Amino acid sequence: MGLGNREGEGSFDSRSTVGTGSDVRWQRGTLVVMAFADSGHQLSPEEVKQLLDGGEVELVDVRERYEWDAGRIPGARHVELERLASQAETIGQGRPVVFQCRLGSRSGLATQAFRASGWEAYNLAGGISAWAEAGLPLEPEDGYVADH
Repeated sequence: MGLGNREGEGSFDSRSTVGTGSDVRWQRGTLVVMAFADSGHQLSPEEVKQLLDGGEVELVDVRERYEWDAGRIPGARHVELERLASQAETIGQGRPVVFQCRLGSRSGLATQAFRASGWEAYNLAGGISAWAEAGLPLEPEDGYVADH
């Protein structure tokens, strides 16, 4: 599966907001403003799963510790968003990196910053919530998506 510029994801009801440059999405009745995520750099949960299984990407979870402890995507690395800048040099540039959070807003910010700094970075569209909703596995076995 190749990575490159992508168009918006079809799994969300997307509406643009006038004059803000933001993308507004409704997910399970919740309004999510994707101000920091470029829709061309979004990957669906299924795409991320396939890429992870093939060892083609590094997945970085930018959620807080309690969120990580409640449930996480197998194979993900945990670096809280507030510590991400100081840990940037530990994230290799030899393969694409996918950032994820609960709904995709925090990870969208990380994606934007890393792309601006030269990384091939992508955002998990809909975050771990979309991952779990798609029936994809979480760790631990009884893991769940914690509220933020």
